[in-house]
Amino acid sequence: MDGNLILAGFAVSTVGFGFFMYGKKQSRPPQIAFGLITMIYPYFGGTPLIVLAVFVLLLGLMWIAIRAGL
Repeated sequence: MDGNLILAGFAVSTVGFGFFMYGKKQSRPPQIAFGLITMIYPYFGGTPLIVLAVFVLLLGLMWIAIRAGL
């Protein structure tokens, strides 16, 4: 474990927790799913760059899902 990986995972998980709480309160499935995934996947990331790249990809997918009306 690298200190940068721990910091990146903590940042991503914190944002994911915020989205999860928002989605749960507003009954929004895309935000709930995004929050759960981003709280869990940093445990399996190999490098901070991969963790952040997957986060940006998931954020884009959530944006597309919201724009599609989900």
